[in-house]
Amino acid sequence: MQGITKALRLHGRQLRQAVQQHMNKGIFSWATLISRIQSESPTVIIPHIGLENITVSEILKAKGEAEAGAVYWCDASNLVHEAVKHMTAHNVGALVVLKSGDMTQLAGIVTERDFARKILLPGRPSEETRVEDIMTEEDKLITVSSRTNILRAMEVMTDKHIRHVPVFDEKVVGMISVGDVVRAIVDQQHQEVKQLKKYIRGDYY
Repeated sequence: MQGITKALRLHGRQLRQAVQQHMNKGIFSWATLISRIQSESPTVIIPHIGLENITVSEILKAKGEAEAGAVYWCDASNLVHEAVKHMTAHNVGALVVLKSGDMTQLAGIVTERDFARKILLPGRPSEETRVEDIMTEEDKLITVSSRTNILRAMEVMTDKHIRHVPVFDEKVVGMISVGDVVRAIVDQQHQEVKQLKKYIRGDYY
């Protein structure tokens, strides 16, 4: 339990804020969070290796993106309506925006929050608005690499108040969300608890 205890002691505030952003609620509840994560991901997503050893790469592998090369993207010139349909089809909350479809040329990111704030609220027509008009542009974009530690990724996302971060290793290799990070942390905690119970029962000698 030392890894989880240390993480909560050093990063407890960031974890709490990250969870609140993910759940979009003002009241924090560990019971609700764990129940939600268990229902969404009932199986182990990352082998127990300790939080200090978990990188973004492990999260991508657990999501299947690293092996399948699944990067959900759109072009800056695409209509917002098309981008939202793409998000819905793949059940994701954000798309990386590429320049001419080139994975090495990251133009920005567009999220469901951009759609809500810049299209729905002002009543702009999504069928006539380009992605480039509502996206977060490259000069303001926050990215991580596949080697970034999970706790560092959580800290960055919380400090910058963002829910989705592109993973860039000389080219786009995936996307992680604050939900992915929180799920991995809680999953590691569950595995440490199971190991402790086995030790108490005498399964370890």
